[in-house]
Amino acid sequence: MKLIQRELSGKISTQDTDSPLLQRIFSARGIDTPDELSTELKDLHPISQLKDIHQAVAVLVEALTAQDSIVIIGDFDADGATATTVAVKSLAMMGYVNVHYLVPNRFEYGYGLTPEIVIEAQQYKPKLIITVDNGISSIDGVEKAKAFNCRVIITDHHLPGHQLPDADAIINPNQPNDHFPSKNLAGVGVVFYLMLALKNKLQEQRYFQQHKIPVPNLTSLLDLVALGTVADVVPLDKNNRILVEQGLRRMRSKQCCVGIQALFSVAGRNIDNAVSSDLGFSCGPRLNAAGRLDDITVGIETLLCNDYQQALEMAGALDDLNKDRREIENSMKGEALQLLATEFENLDAEKNIPVIFCLYKDDWHQGVIGILAARIRERYHRPAIIFAPGDEGIIKGSARSIPGLHIRDILDVVATQNPKLIDKFGGHAMAAGLSMAEEKLPEFIEAISNAITEQCDPSIFQEKLLSDGELQHDELNLNSADQIRFAAPWGQHFPAPVFDNHFEIIQKRILKNAHVKLVLRLILNQEKTATTIDAIAFNVNLDEWPEQGAVVHLLYKLDVNEFRGVSSAQLIIDRLLSKGLID
Repeated sequence: MKLIQRELSGKISTQDTDSPLLQRIFSARGIDTPDELSTELKDLHPISQLKDIHQAVAVLVEALTAQDSIVIIGDFDADGATATTVAVKSLAMMGYVNVHYLVPNRFEYGYGLTPEIVIEAQQYKPKLIITVDNGISSIDGVEKAKAFNCRVIITDHHLPGHQLPDADAIINPNQPNDHFPSKNLAGVGVVFYLMLALKNKLQEQRYFQQHKIPVPNLTSLLDLVALGTVADVVPLDKNNRILVEQGLRRMRSKQCCVGIQALFSVAGRNIDNAVSSDLGFSCGPRLNAAGRLDDITVGIETLLCNDYQQALEMAGALDDLNKDRREIENSMKGEALQLLATEFENLDAEKNIPVIFCLYKDDWHQGVIGILAARIRERYHRPAIIFAPGDEGIIKGSARSIPGLHIRDILDVVATQNPKLIDKFGGHAMAAGLSMAEEKLPEFIEAISNAITEQCDPSIFQEKLLSDGELQHDELNLNSADQIRFAAPWGQHFPAPVFDNHFEIIQKRILKNAHVKLVLRLILNQEKTATTIDAIAFNVNLDEWPEQGAVVHLLYKLDVNEFRGVSSAQLIIDRLLSKGLID
């Protein structure tokens, strides 16, 4: 582990930010001008730069003219749920009357537009299938749809393979020869762009005026775009920050769907002060829990609902599923750590950690393996693939990676060098999925370990913790916490600031046998100050934490704690860097 202070590489000035603290933070993220921080809709990248966008719109206009039956095929996570909802709501607002949606149950059909889900879609006699957040690898599924004389529009953001499906149009900024400047749109962002293009075309044709339909305000759906974008942990480049911030503004003013209001309510979060972390850590996991354990349909119906009380009931069901998910996750995590302790000696010594962890147990839950992979990755700073049983001797794996190791590309190398080893795979740099025969697991572990050793620089295995430096005593307060909270939509590749300081522990309490609640005194230049502040560390190893009177070096976020209507500054501790005692 190595602590690195961020370099102030950006040229933005204090005059541009009205705050020396924010100037430091934004400079450390390479921001040069206030324009780079703009979150106005006019600064979104042009729709026309998406490849196939005009072709897809033409297909949609023909479907509207004929009032063809349309089926949306979604995905079973929060991005897929919000993308499905955006598609269904947008088409309804534009006069499509025969629109349906299906999401493949992960335990029956698996991911994407499979031939099986195409067959199931025939109950609606579709003339057009639109995929959202999937489809770029669905070669067989598109072929099956064509056999039913059904057109297909694919909207996706996942990386394409060597062969693209024979769809009528593919909207994916990551496909070859696509010149859209941002390659980081989530699935919900991609379909939102398609719906904007369709609306613009219908306006050009005076369709809304001729049919006496109000011109739809698609920006009213930005709350859904924001939720799916943050929940899918895509990089928050400027374009995505605009989409997220515009959605958050609608949430704070309660101009958002009642489903999102209900999700905030059951999570105990104040929507009046909604920030991106609420979407990533409160709303997103509750939607994802439905797709992990049961059926994401209840999540989609929550977002489609127009009655708050009904939405609240469905959100309550999602909350119950999320609690079940946590129990399953904790049980699997305990079993995984036991497996690791059995297989590896002295695992906490960095030199003994393998280049990747691949774990399988025949009773692990397929819907939770991705979370478990992330937990193992966080604990040991190594990529992890967790496998669970599928059907007929097939196991399904979910991978999570570390910076510097593109896990989808590594899987591609393994598949190329070992043609019959992996059945299917796909994903991103940091997350991927795959399936294979159970008996081939030992061969796979050897192959992927060799590929990582050959392809990756060993330096990536040293965890690098980035810090925005120390906070001074006059910065460690509620005003600074509020400034940071609303300065930008923080997230992947535009991270919320983290600081490191030394503190003396004044008080210590254990909460729920998992969390440490502290009162800390700031130490600057090895001298105690009069500044004290509350802090909390979640889900920690309690044995590592010293008692009252100890000095600790902490990596933390400065946050706002709201309790019974009162706001106060609080540290959210990311890491205990070192500990000692006051003489």
